[in-house]
Amino acid sequence: MEQQQQWRKLNGERISIPIAEEVTNVLVRESETGHELKVCIGTDSQVKGKVTEFATVIVFIRKGKGGFMYIHNETTTQKMSIKERMLTEVAKSIDIAYTLCNIFSRYSVDMEVHADINTNPSFKSNDALKEAIGYIMGMGFVFKAKPDAFASSSCANKVVQ
Repeated sequence: MEQQQQWRKLNGERISIPIAEEVTNVLVRESETGHELKVCIGTDSQVKGKVTEFATVIVFIRKGKGGFMYIHNETTTQKMSIKERMLTEVAKSIDIAYTLCNIFSRYSVDMEVHADINTNPSFKSNDALKEAIGYIMGMGFVFKAKPDAFASSSCANKVVQ
């Protein structure tokens, strides 16, 4: 049996139902209130000693009316190169995007996958850019990298502990 990921809101409130069910409820509620939504999914990570923590976020943007997000944190002691870590971030984002994409399609909500990868070749994370672009676009998702990848480089960055 698949282990359910533990998601929470920014205020710390834990989500007790599967994230797909929560997202469906959000889309119904937001649609009923007349909000036009866009969703951005991204992951960031931070290495602290022997532990790497990942934070994946689902950011809902109410066009012209602010937004909100859901957060999932996870840690590993697996040692990774910077390229492996960047591609693991992308894989985590794609995993949740793939889980939710049919729901977003059903409600006509645009979705982007954001990668915390620098487009400037002088940054180490740039080594993973080609693979990340191929991976994300190969799955049929819209891709954004730094500086346009705010879901990963700003939102997830703030909640990676």
